[in-house]
Amino acid sequence: MMNRRKFFKDTALAGTGLMVTGNAVGAKPERRPNVAPRDIMAEVKKYQKIDAHAHVFLHGGDSPEWEVGFAERLNITKLVASKPVARNLEANPDQFRECNNMVLGAMKKAPDHIIGQMTLNPRFQKESLEEINRCVGEGMVGLKLYSHVKINDPLFYPIIEKFIDLKMIILMHVGIGESRVVFSPIEVASTSIAKDFVDVSARYPEAMFQFAHLGGGGDWEEGVKTIKHSPNVFVDVSGSNNDANIIDFAVKELGEDRIFFGCDNSFHQGVGHVLAANLTETQRRKIFFDNYNKILKKSGNHVD
Repeated sequence: MMNRRKFFKDTALAGTGLMVTGNAVGAKPERRPNVAPRDIMAEVKKYQKIDAHAHVFLHGGDSPEWEVGFAERLNITKLVASKPVARNLEANPDQFRECNNMVLGAMKKAPDHIIGQMTLNPRFQKESLEEINRCVGEGMVGLKLYSHVKINDPLFYPIIEKFIDLKMIILMHVGIGESRVVFSPIEVASTSIAKDFVDVSARYPEAMFQFAHLGGGGDWEEGVKTIKHSPNVFVDVSGSNNDANIIDFAVKELGEDRIFFGCDNSFHQGVGHVLAANLTETQRRKIFFDNYNKILKKSGNHVD
């Protein structure tokens, strides 16, 4: 009869054998088939790409040269780029005009790579509507906002109605944190969450909304499930926290036509997790390029 001490000793040794060898103690090691190494860069270059969530002047150093360098190496045809006002600032008209001027400068320096998106603050209604006219006149094709006003705040309604007329998409930052109910300390109370998108998309079914960075550190499963029945809400898969199942789950729940490739300036991760997802060739091409190009086509700004 085995005593208690011997039982735990033998169990621990058996567990150690499993961890070290990957097989039960005494079992023959599994023979693995020879697998040809993947030519990752050939796969990267195979797909034309539109990065639907990019930024200029996000990092130190030269911009847009820094971002364009990644785009050229990774076959990203266009970077849809913005420079939102930092969340800790008021985002007053002087601040959002300055950000938009930086984007306009990047567009002029890299016209073959940069598609500009403006930023503004609906709390400054008159100045925001004026800024939309200015930026569209300079060639910008969409809107990117941070967390100064929730996307379903009534202050936003005139802005949304303007973008419906322009047939352009609104990209909104989504709160990040440990779970659906615990925001990161850097977020503020006016940060949008998934149910806010559901609310505003029902009010404006003809508008187009982009739910930001599934890979950005939020509860992506809850987000995807929440917006599932809001067909005018699209998602981009950008961010540096690329859990293995994000894209597969999004395709299953939302379908292949509501998902955009994006990096949020995490370029290698952005490209890599689309290549790693369990997708068909058609799905991969849609996510990398076709889906966002259809959005651009609505306003006559498509790439091809």
